[in-house]
Amino acid sequence: MKRTREAAGQGTAGNDGSRAAKERPPAFRGWLSTDEDEIRRREWRGRTEIEEVRALDPDRHPFGDYRVTSSSGGVYVVEVRSLRQRINSCECDDYRTNRLGTCKHIEGVLHRADGVRPGVAGRRSNTRMEVFVDEAGERAPRLIRRKGDGSSPLSVVEQAERLFVGLRRSSSRALEGLRSLTLEHPDALRVSRLLDGWVEARQASARRLRERARYTAELREGRRSLDFLKRPLLPYQVEGVLHLAFGERALLADDMGLGKTVQAMAACALLRDLRGIERVLVVSPASLKAEWEEQIASFSDLPATAVFGGPAARRAAYRKGTFFTLCNYEQIVADREEILETLRPDVVVLDEAQRIKNWQTRTANEVKKLRSRYAFVLTGTPLENRIDEIYSIVQFLDPQILGPLFRFNREFYELDERGRPVGYRNLDVLAERLSAVMLRRRKEDVENQLPGRTTQTFFTPMTEVQLDAYQGYESLARRVAAIAARRPLTPEEFKSLQGNLACMRMICDTPYILDGRTRECPKMEEVARLMPDLLDDAGRKIICFSEWVRMLDLVREYAVEAGIEFAWHTGGVPQRRRRAEIRRFREDPECRLFLSSESGGVGLNLQVADTVINMDQPWNPARLEQRIARAWRKHQTRTVNVIHLVSEHTIEHRMLGLLDAKRALAEGVLDRRGDLAAIRMPNNRAAFMERLQAVLGDAAVEGEEVLEPPALPLERLREALVTEHGAALQRILARKGSDAALVVLSLPPDRLAEEERRLGETTGLSVKVIDPRAYESMQRLAEAGLISMPAEELRELYP
Repeated sequence: MKRTREAAGQGTAGNDGSRAAKERPPAFRGWLSTDEDEIRRREWRGRTEIEEVRALDPDRHPFGDYRVTSSSGGVYVVEVRSLRQRINSCECDDYRTNRLGTCKHIEGVLHRADGVRPGVAGRRSNTRMEVFVDEAGERAPRLIRRKGDGSSPLSVVEQAERLFVGLRRSSSRALEGLRSLTLEHPDALRVSRLLDGWVEARQASARRLRERARYTAELREGRRSLDFLKRPLLPYQVEGVLHLAFGERALLADDMGLGKTVQAMAACALLRDLRGIERVLVVSPASLKAEWEEQIASFSDLPATAVFGGPAARRAAYRKGTFFTLCNYEQIVADREEILETLRPDVVVLDEAQRIKNWQTRTANEVKKLRSRYAFVLTGTPLENRIDEIYSIVQFLDPQILGPLFRFNREFYELDERGRPVGYRNLDVLAERLSAVMLRRRKEDVENQLPGRTTQTFFTPMTEVQLDAYQGYESLARRVAAIAARRPLTPEEFKSLQGNLACMRMICDTPYILDGRTRECPKMEEVARLMPDLLDDAGRKIICFSEWVRMLDLVREYAVEAGIEFAWHTGGVPQRRRRAEIRRFREDPECRLFLSSESGGVGLNLQVADTVINMDQPWNPARLEQRIARAWRKHQTRTVNVIHLVSEHTIEHRMLGLLDAKRALAEGVLDRRGDLAAIRMPNNRAAFMERLQAVLGDAAVEGEEVLEPPALPLERLREALVTEHGAALQRILARKGSDAALVVLSLPPDRLAEEERRLGETTGLSVKVIDPRAYESMQRLAEAGLISMPAEELRELYP
């Protein structure tokens, strides 16, 4: 096998040349890598990374089939047709996508072929006709004729050529005919085993087009319907559903606010109806899992399980195998093998798929190892910074569409002499290739189909610090709720309950609202994620509402850092200045963001904006509608996108149901919408308890016996101050072993002494009240050693 050695450039595996090759791999030239560079890399890997080569038909050596085992454990079949031309085949993914006509397994066989049957030189030339898929050429079947040497009977050649014409048309019958001819004349003809996959893929593509056309016609004629959904879809959404369901592996890149979640959910329901699929794995950012639950419940009766907790809890969720299983990307990194073995999804949905835009990350690599027949990729920003981001996303769907990265970079980037990208090229070709799998609509494309507004809810988790603070107020509220389950509350108790519920809501935004120090705020992380995509639309203006000014302070800080021009509208802004801020937002195209407390929730005409972000949810749906109506009003020419940020599994999350109930009452009575017979009118006490249960979600609210420990004097002081002053309360300090307390309140000077006297009279404690400035002065004096504030002797009752 001298020619084999010459083609490989080295001796047989295990000799000194091979060891030298192992020590000196071909230099990697980055984006300047040529096809020849890549072939040399695969030749080197073929010499150094192949464990075993075994001939499957030794009598035809070296022009036969070989089973190859690589050092990574993969086992593949290689078909050798030539020792010089790159027309050999392999089953591996690299061969299927690299367009080089070779891979390390093929090169490993060529390098070691003379060791397969020791002492046998093998045939000098391939005398058989070959029918195979030419992956290095046009990716279509190819026939190599052998007429000149007389080894193939003329009748066999004629039959093979006639059947080959049918094979090029993706005919299964022609492929079966070729295989039968091979069985009759094995010395004259060989048909590649990879042709089955090529024919099946071509037939499946044509079949999907026919099925979609037929289904669309039946929908149009009323012979089909999407009646398995509880709510109707808009026409463009139906198109998106069909694109996903009949595309099978498809990308939906609609603008934010057009309902990608709903379209993907409906496509899964359609596949259940048409193809009988049973399990869907949805992978999203953690903040969107609850949004998926909400949308699934709104549009269908299909069961969904959101995966939370430690390994045991997650395994139990996968074994449960409900129709929808909702995971976040971090869980895929930890659980991919468990998911594939236990859940075995029919469909994988990647939401906000820009999370895998960096093909080098571990998350992207693990996600791309998920296997399923159907795959839906959802992202409003498939390309944010560089075109190789779209490469990584599409690679999950079908690596063949954009080919290997080294060729993608050469084809679509202008490179300088050092291989650095300096510009783009052939973007029209890139767009054409993407069109095979991608459907993208901008809002302006479907404006005439949209309702007056669209709504999205993003759920954010709590940090540990948030959760600790939240649970403190929650325990106080539950204690009062347990009392309310047994008897009516006193006015003081009711006021205490209201105060603690309000503090729970503030913590859902950030503890910073209460203490002015703890700036942990997952909602701001979500804002930072959303804002670049929103502002990518040059004509978009945004109103951001919060009930609490300190929450707006954090948004303002982000806007300053991000270079976003904004207007500021709160109760602390003088009226004349407020008017100037409103005018600037309306008239200045550079002013893109309007930050407002509830002071801007009524009376303002801000239809220049088309997006409303609610950092928190008010108790009353009418107040929420007032906020939205600043933009969604007469003379608004664009669809308004409403975004709610909700802290998941909290009072704020549970309030959504309460808001829906209140909204249903208003819509039923005022707008004559909905089922009026389904709206109940309980007595006042029953309604109160029902709402408490809704927002606290605790069995104790229903009247379970709860032992109520007597409140200590300092605890009563803390509850009273939180209830009375809310965000104005800065700090409560007490000396250990004493009932004396120092209270820091943001109040006018004339009210401090009055509040100190009132607290002393109502609590019986020794209470001193100062303002934050005085407390800061005390701290500076203590740091200078002029007064003593021993931290080990003080305990902080609040925050």
